[in-house]
Amino acid sequence: MISASDRSRIVEMAWEDRTPFEAIRRDYGLTEPQVITLMRTELKPRSFRLWRARVSGRKTKHQAKRGYAVGRFCCPTQKNRG
Repeated sequence: MISASDRSRIVEMAWEDRTPFEAIRRDYGLTEPQVITLMRTELKPRSFRLWRARVSGRKTKHQAKRGYAVGRFCCPTQKNRG
């Protein structure tokens, strides 16, 4: 069972364009299909459709598709989380 704070952080990471699904898997153990399922339950239907349209095929959401030049993104608040 995922805690409410972890669910919130996973949703936040999934919304971030430069955070790959692999980072979510590394930090929380969720695969891309599991993240999609979580987003479907956590977001309103319209928000989910907008998110899916935005991340589908986006190179920055898949570590293998993006070049090294992109690097790893770390949002300013991420360092504050424990």
